[in-house]
Amino acid sequence: MYKKIMVAIADDEISRSALEEAQYIAATDGAVLCIVHTVTKGMKGIDDDEADNRKAGAALLERARTTATTDATPIVETRLLDAEERYGRTAIMEAIAAAVTEWGADLVVVGTEGRRGLERLVTGSVAEQLVKTVEISILLVRPH
Repeated sequence: MYKKIMVAIADDEISRSALEEAQYIAATDGAVLCIVHTVTKGMKGIDDDEADNRKAGAALLERARTTATTDATPIVETRLLDAEERYGRTAIMEAIAAAVTEWGADLVVVGTEGRRGLERLVTGSVAEQLVKTVEISILLVRPH
């Protein structure tokens, strides 16, 4: 089964559900779990204060690591990723995809809101972009 599971999170309910699913699979398979969060770097209209964003991201990862670390999942790593401006709208996906490859994950878990129609066309979806980019299994977690 899976040996290295990566879960991408933000500070929202969908991410908490994705983390629960990833933690369950890691515990079942005896896998290492890596929790990642992406901080946008130098992106116009998104970064008000990069230092504050990094601090908040690190705090989010620490809370997630504490939640996910149990007797069944004793090895939980975290990584704060930088999304680079040069990638534009795909910056977050590019950062996650690079981390998946670098870490050698064999499963990536992400939450998805299941947007449809014009909203999906305008905003895009990190999850949808990952499906098209990474060459490993992806588990998409929808809201309950």
